[in-house]
Amino acid sequence: MAIHLYKTSTSSTRNGTVDSQVKSNPRNNLIYGQHRCGKGCNARGIITAEHRGGGHKRLYRKIDFRQNEKDIYGRIVTIEYDPNRNAYICLIHYGDGEKRYILHPRGAIIGDTIVSGTEVPIKIGNALPLIYFNHMPLDTAIHNIEITLGKGAQLARAAGVVTKLIAKEEKLTTLKLPFGEVRLISKNCSVTVGQVGNVGVNKKSLGRVGSKRVVMNLVDHPHGDGEGRAPIGREKPTTPWGYPALGKRSRKRNKYSDNLILRHHSK
Repeated sequence: MAIHLYKTSTSSTRNGTVDSQVKSNPRNNLIYGQHRCGKGCNARGIITAEHRGGGHKRLYRKIDFRQNEKDIYGRIVTIEYDPNRNAYICLIHYGDGEKRYILHPRGAIIGDTIVSGTEVPIKIGNALPLIYFNHMPLDTAIHNIEITLGKGAQLARAAGVVTKLIAKEEKLTTLKLPFGEVRLISKNCSVTVGQVGNVGVNKKSLGRVGSKRVVMNLVDHPHGDGEGRAPIGREKPTTPWGYPALGKRSRKRNKYSDNLILRHHSK
């Protein structure tokens, strides 16, 4: 998708960029409202959740991460913007009349057909279990990866993300995730062929620093205030409550799939 410069009318839009080719036009039966947590205050008006509140009201788009319309061909009708994620989404019209949203695979255009099933072609946008990649070369690009069979995709769903197939075993497949982690996935889990679209999401410019960050006051954060190029004023970065923000993890990992990780992601 092409990135265009704003037609500058104010200082806040100068040097900003926008993708003008993708619009938001959700279908009524594929959206629903989201519960918002207010302004981060409790019943007494005390702020209990920092940086919570404001922003535009957003409707959630129901994304078909399971892609369980098996062996039924669908046609890409639209490519739309989703305010809840940095990847674009596609509206698919299936042959049986079903309409669903999926993540937009890079290179897919309006009018292309996709299908999910067991013995389907290895084509961009098609979804199939890893067991049917036996005749495909290594380094095949995939995304939208299941961890638990039937639960739906949980890995590689962000814009521009791609996962590589690097080894095949009897019951498990070795995948290299985009953040450097190497893990084993059951061959019965489904994946989608190709890379997630909107690769240039990080090339967009907000135009000015104030559109992204807001400086906090000294009473709100230990790193607040400061004039000019002032350092943080402490030996190490801290949280708003003065605890170390970097270093050793303070939470224990207890995930059921940790025993399938061969190499953790690089920090």
